[in-house]
Amino acid sequence: MKKIKTKFKGLFLIKTKNNYDKRGFLREVYMRKNFKKNFIFDYYSLSKKNTIKGLHFQMGKPQDKLIIILKGKIIDYCLDLRKNSKTFLNLFKINLSSKKGDALFVPAGFAHGYRAIDKENLVLYKNTEYRDIKSEMGIDIFDKQLSLKLNKNRLISSKKDKTNMSLGQFLELHKSL
Repeated sequence: MKKIKTKFKGLFLIKTKNNYDKRGFLREVYMRKNFKKNFIFDYYSLSKKNTIKGLHFQMGKPQDKLIIILKGKIIDYCLDLRKNSKTFLNLFKINLSSKKGDALFVPAGFAHGYRAIDKENLVLYKNTEYRDIKSEMGIDIFDKQLSLKLNKNRLISSKKDKTNMSLGQFLELHKSL
């Protein structure tokens, strides 16, 4: 398991190795000694091709997240909302896949989302904070200010994500995380 730094402080890619044999493969996805975080809550998501999620965050109870791709391929998006960060309001985008054994550590203070690429995409989230529905919020991943050039008509999003605020509204209401 190897950590690869990004230009975003605290955000890093995790490279793991799939150990193949005639039965399939074995992959280590998490080793506590590699993280100085206390992951207390896990969940996973199965997304069909062209599903888009995000950009999600918890306002009152921010979470560090370890995003592990168990099956499929996604394009992952992380928006830095940390006020005193050198990369404040910058967007990190990366392709992650189970075939390559990718994972991503996303520190608290980022809004997170992804686009599902393969027919079936299984994503495991390890979190340092429990899910708190009352503090869940989102920024519209289709917001033109983010310059993602996503085709809204070809992507599947939830009713909840369709009501996410613009980045401008977030900054007006909250300034930062």
